[in-house]
This record gives sequence, C-alpha cells and structure tokens, in this order.
Amino acid sequence: MTAQTADPRGAIIIGASSGIGAALARELAADGYEIGLAARRTDRLKDLGASLPTKAYVATMDVTETDTARDRFRSLADAMNSVDLVVISAGVGDANYDLDWETERRTIDVNVRGFTALATAAMDHFERRSPAPGDPDGHLVGISSVAAHFGTGGTQAYNASKAYVSRYLEGLRSRQTGADTNVTITTIEPGFVDTELSYGSFWQSSPETAASQIADAIRDEREHAYVTRRWRLVAWVLQVLPGSVLRRLFA
Repeated sequence: MTAQTADPRGAIIIGASSGIGAALARELAADGYEIGLAARRTDRLKDLGASLPTKAYVATMDVTETDTARDRFRSLADAMNSVDLVVISAGVGDANYDLDWETERRTIDVNVRGFTALATAAMDHFERRSPAPGDPDGHLVGISSVAAHFGTGGTQAYNASKAYVSRYLEGLRSRQTGADTNVTITTIEPGFVDTELSYGSFWQSSPETAASQIADAIRDEREHAYVTRRWRLVAWVLQVLPGSVLRRLFA
C-alpha cells in the first residue's frame, strides 16, 4: 500500500497586501504553510503570491462589506487543502483631530465590524472542522496594538478599536473554556512598526522583525505577545500611570 501524504498546513492572512500581513505571509510560507492571501489590492496579492515558496491562493476582499467578505473567506478556505491558521491583520488608523465622521466611521467599519465579521467566520470554520483525534481545531490570531491600552487625541477611534480587538479576542479565549473544540487564540499587540499606519519611530521595528516575532508566538501557541517584546514595558507603564499624566504625555 502507498502511504497517504497529509495535507500541508494552510494559513489565511486577511490584510496581506502590505506591511505586517505581507511580511507574515513570507515568514509562514518559509515555515511550509500554504498561504491564502486576502485584501482589497488584488495585484499586490498576486505579486506576493508569485514570490512565495509554497502554493498561494488569492481572494479580493473588502472587510467593510461584511457579508461578501465572509462569503469570500469561506470560498477561500474551501479552495485550500487545509486552513489551520487565520490571521486578521487588516486595519486602518487615520489621524482625525477634527472628528470628521467619515474618517471615524471607516476606522470602526474596518477595525471593529470587519474584524468581528472575519473573526466569527474563522471560528465557525474551525468549529466545523473534523481534524484527526487529538489534533487542534485551529488557531486564530488578531493583530491589535499597544494603542489599545490608552486613548490619544486625534487617533481616538483607532485606539478604541484596538481595545475592542484585544477584549474581543480575550472573550473568545474565555468562550473556549470547557468547549468541545480546541481553538488557540492569540492577541498580538505591536508598538511602532514601519508600515503605512505607523505614528512614530520610537522603538520602531521593520515589518520583517515584527513578522518573525509573531511567527514565534504562533509556533508557541501563546495567548498574547507584544511586538517587539520591549513594548511590554511600555504597556505596563501606560496601565499604571494616572489618566492626567497620560493626557499630558500624548497632548
């Protein structure tokens, strides 16, 4: 008899066309994952997919169109041999000191509504899987931010939306307690990363460095990770400082 070859591991990255998402696609492909790439900019996804050493799948997706995005997520998952990991990296964070409603609404639509639509679609996919006995059902990773720990004038919607991401993932982990399924859920909170969303250069890392540390957290099945790791100290300081001091720091 000929031994059957197990399906390769597969990862879907939502928000893969640039920044952390694109760098993580390269990192995970180097680890042997087949990669599902999802974002609005199809040409970038195709170029990225062609450069990967493993098989790549492309899905054009605008997460603000939540019903369509969920349908395309399911179609992408069905097209792949296996989906063991889903990373939600899509996000926006425009500065908005004038409180322009369209800017605030887009931040909420992408970072809250879009995130939740795809997180629930990923959990539904994992909970419907039938892996071999003893194997995990899947791994969901959400890219939040150290900004989730404080509010800043101008980026108030972004910071609040990332607080939502962190707390939502925490809630999903709590939901796993006593559940029949075994889904690992990881919250990633980056500091400044050299991407289109970066608002500073203090302790700024490259997308490649960030992706390497995120991949480490995935391999270790960690519940939470700061990227880079030194941002753990910043998050701790932000949590203990009085609000009046924080407002002066970020005025």
